[in-house]
Amino acid sequence: MFKKILIANRGEIALRVIRTCKEMGIKTVAVYSKADAESLPVRFADEAVCIGPAPSSESYLKMDRIIAAAEITNADAIHPGYGFLSENAKFSKLCEEHNIKFIGATAEMIDQMGDKANAKSTMIAAGVPCVPGSEGVIPDFEQCKKTALETGYPVMLKASAGGGGKGMRAVWKEEDLKDAWDSARHESKAAFGNDDMYMEKLIEEPRHIEIQVVGDSFGKACHLSERDCSVQRRHQKLTEETPSPFMTDELRTEMGNAAVKAAEFIKYEGAGTVEFLVDKHRNFYFMEMNTRIQVEHPITEEVVDYDLIREQILVAAGVPISGNNYTPQLHSIECRINAEDPYNNFRPAPGKITSYHAPGGHGVRIDTHVYAGYMIPPNYDSMISKLIVTAQTREEAINKMKRALDEYVIEGIKTTIPFHRQLMDHPDYVAGNYTTKFMEDFEMK
Repeated sequence: MFKKILIANRGEIALRVIRTCKEMGIKTVAVYSKADAESLPVRFADEAVCIGPAPSSESYLKMDRIIAAAEITNADAIHPGYGFLSENAKFSKLCEEHNIKFIGATAEMIDQMGDKANAKSTMIAAGVPCVPGSEGVIPDFEQCKKTALETGYPVMLKASAGGGGKGMRAVWKEEDLKDAWDSARHESKAAFGNDDMYMEKLIEEPRHIEIQVVGDSFGKACHLSERDCSVQRRHQKLTEETPSPFMTDELRTEMGNAAVKAAEFIKYEGAGTVEFLVDKHRNFYFMEMNTRIQVEHPITEEVVDYDLIREQILVAAGVPISGNNYTPQLHSIECRINAEDPYNNFRPAPGKITSYHAPGGHGVRIDTHVYAGYMIPPNYDSMISKLIVTAQTREEAINKMKRALDEYVIEGIKTTIPFHRQLMDHPDYVAGNYTTKFMEDFEMK
């Protein structure tokens, strides 16, 4: 087992990893930018190393500084959390070259699944259902036009190196294809330094449902059921729940088996998610695989009583998984609390928290790194807290979430708490009748 783990991240996920490490008797090292000097991960880690100024490009994305911090503190493993370098093949390889265990996917796995066109080809070979479309990167516009006709409109152009909705364009008719092709490639080039595009059939009224998987170094994988992540704004998830209100036992079995097949086909090691689009007829299609821990992992932990960070560490240390697939017996919902103004188009709202009171009670969990007096820097993602509730039924979970949101006090800044409180009363959400298009018609009151 590892003696010391460096956490190459910040905020709530860094604190989350520190907590599990402490419970396992493993020493921890926090790295931090100057903007995060007063953060809780820095306070609660056994050691802390400043790696640069506030911009992430000068701190949390500086691979050489993180490796140097690991070497001077004698850390024998690095946990990358999510975001930043968590799916960076070069960083995974760099850790290996310095004899430091990267708690995550190998460089080869990241390369295989990180490029979405390659990932789709791999999943087709694995026998996992995929959205009809191009068989890889589209070389030029003439092929793009031909593929669109073969696939049938509407289609979705996607950046092969994309994420977060960048380089994506829905096209409903042929005369709009050229403009979409040019603008998507331009946006993708600016965002990722890569303008490779691929195409898929546009799935109407889709739900975004992902399957949590864990694989070990012996080629064995299991799944921990699904999470419904369909409530999104600009392709960014706002709230998640498990089990999905759209799921049937038969569909869960089919999707779970497909996810395990995908993980075992690439000999996946660690915790990851296989993400699917599910249409209104409950046909499901592979979308992408995230080779890291997810923001929304706590709701899975709550319904199956399973510490996913602990499992990541054990698998990285060479321990085999139990191999059991899980079916949730409880219901859990997560609301991402962001420092944003929901009444002003979700505009970011960094600043100082003047007063803070967290909700409590049975079945309420808070994953956060903030406190009264904490200054939220403007340099990073706006998520400051995750509110997770768990109950026997979905109806009870929604009522518990309402109560917890009413108790949650964060003053001095704007947050998305009012949005989530309204969401919990929305008749379509309460009925479980929502898709990835839900937020297009949502208005704050």
